[in-house]
Amino acid sequence: MDLTTLTEWIREYARVIADNAQNLSDLDAAIGDADHGINMERGMTAVIAAFEESAPADMAALCKQVGMTLVKSVGGASGPLYGTFFLRMAPALGSGDAVSDADFAKALRAGVDGVVQRGRAEAGDKTMFDALAPALDALDSALSSGASLADGLAAASAAAEKGRDATESMVARKGRASYLGQRSVGHVDPGATSAALLIAAAAKVAGGSAT
Repeated sequence: MDLTTLTEWIREYARVIADNAQNLSDLDAAIGDADHGINMERGMTAVIAAFEESAPADMAALCKQVGMTLVKSVGGASGPLYGTFFLRMAPALGSGDAVSDADFAKALRAGVDGVVQRGRAEAGDKTMFDALAPALDALDSALSSGASLADGLAAASAAAEKGRDATESMVARKGRASYLGQRSVGHVDPGATSAALLIAAAAKVAGGSAT
């Protein structure tokens, strides 16, 4: 993973968020404030605008810029959570312009650990963690078996989608959705959906098929 690919990942994520903004807000309408897609699109638009104004010089600077921009521009819980994800990735990536596959996986893990610390989420709480946790487990498993980063992220994306889909049968235990109790069952979590899109964007870029 290098600075160019990392930048392409963020740009691809901004694109897929724009494409899926309405669906994300529709999912959120069932169990939240109906604004997850709107908020995420606003945040990622601001991220790309920041890139155009000042291109980050290294991988850590890029993640720090993304994280700070999301914290400032995304409403609700999503801004602090996604912002923390990238802010925690920054020191793990360091100030160079490339890292090994294993170090990139460690940086992703640091980001997810930050999300857990910020949101106090656990597996089964019906949150973005339910997509991210299995994704990173799949990535670590693939890399430890000698797979390429592209193949590892493809496996991670498949695991994230499975984790996203599993939230449909869960009772929400965090955030506004938790107020619904059993009524939250039957709805896919919007945060898990946007998190699965994040991993899918990484997989697409690593596989060389991003537009």
